[in-house]
Amino acid sequence: MLGTKKTKFMTIKRYFPLAIIAFLCTTLTSCEVIGDIFKAGMVTGIIVVVLVIAVIIWLVSKVF
Repeated sequence: MLGTKKTKFMTIKRYFPLAIIAFLCTTLTSCEVIGDIFKAGMVTGIIVVVLVIAVIIWLVSKVF
């Protein structure tokens, strides 16, 4: 029984980042995000885009 709980936890842990990405993709539309970036300014937009790309790369590397 103990082995199945650990396996179940590892499965949940493995797919949790994918669930977060799917949730964010469905709740944030690209037009809304782009509009907010342009309102904030070019430098802020560049920083946000670089941070988002870094987080996506980090999440993908953790999953695979």
